[in-house]
Amino acid sequence: MNVSLSGVDVFVAAVECGSFSAAADRLRLTRSAVAKAIARLEARLEVRLFHRTTRSQSLTEDGQVYYERCVRALEELRAGETALESGRREVSGRLRVSAPVLFGRWCVAPVLAQLAADHPKLELDLSFTDRLVDIVEDGFDLAIRNGDIGSGAGLMTRTISLQRMTVCGSPNYISMHGAPETVDDLVAHQAVLYGRTGRIRTWQFPTGPGGQLREVTPPSRLRFDDLEAIADAVEAGHGLAWLPCWLIRDRVRAGRLVPLLDDLPRFVFRTYALWPDTPHLPLRARLAINALAAALPGSAEL
Repeated sequence: MNVSLSGVDVFVAAVECGSFSAAADRLRLTRSAVAKAIARLEARLEVRLFHRTTRSQSLTEDGQVYYERCVRALEELRAGETALESGRREVSGRLRVSAPVLFGRWCVAPVLAQLAADHPKLELDLSFTDRLVDIVEDGFDLAIRNGDIGSGAGLMTRTISLQRMTVCGSPNYISMHGAPETVDDLVAHQAVLYGRTGRIRTWQFPTGPGGQLREVTPPSRLRFDDLEAIADAVEAGHGLAWLPCWLIRDRVRAGRLVPLLDDLPRFVFRTYALWPDTPHLPLRARLAINALAAALPGSAEL
């Protein structure tokens, strides 16, 4: 079977930008050229990649699977190019990176610390904050963000991981209250919810091929604004929680938490790298992006 990469970069840009028009702006193409490239790709693959209406577009189930594979393939190509380039040039200078507090500490810091160890002339400044920093104004070379990336004006973006959420509980809680088998069963359980500035985060479950989401807010007497505190409370048996897999992976492997509703599709959100739109991205920033793209997808699984 002959494999062609033609149109793959256009497809990935259309997914990450959220529309054909935005992808056209990123790639400096016309919207018509983007639409034709996607149509040729769908014809070659003999599948439909997008649900398209006059107001929105979303990935089909086949499109989601193909997107994940395309991202990995492009990451391998970029990593290969960077490896060749880094072999010719010494990586040096200061790299300033902003990352979310908890995700940054658990997932980003180990990768970038190892990168700095591998390149003795590279200086790393890693700032942890859940505030959406102004990358240019605050002087960052790179920012890592989960989910909402805010205004992307003047910035380049790249998906570096797909993070999955799961419902979980402690073995003790499950032995006392049973395990939910459907989303409807959650109303019979106590939950530990995430809330910030008076707003409670609902639990979201994909329900169909069109990307529809069902939102659920189980009964709760405990509401925290820190995910790690929620995981601690759930491990102590105070209820169920809806948490990212990277946060509970070690607890699950140690038997302290149990993932639930495994037969249902898990909600997925993207992790992005963002950097100022510049014709020449410094090698140190490119190396950091590639290192994170290679390491972070593994943190998304249990």
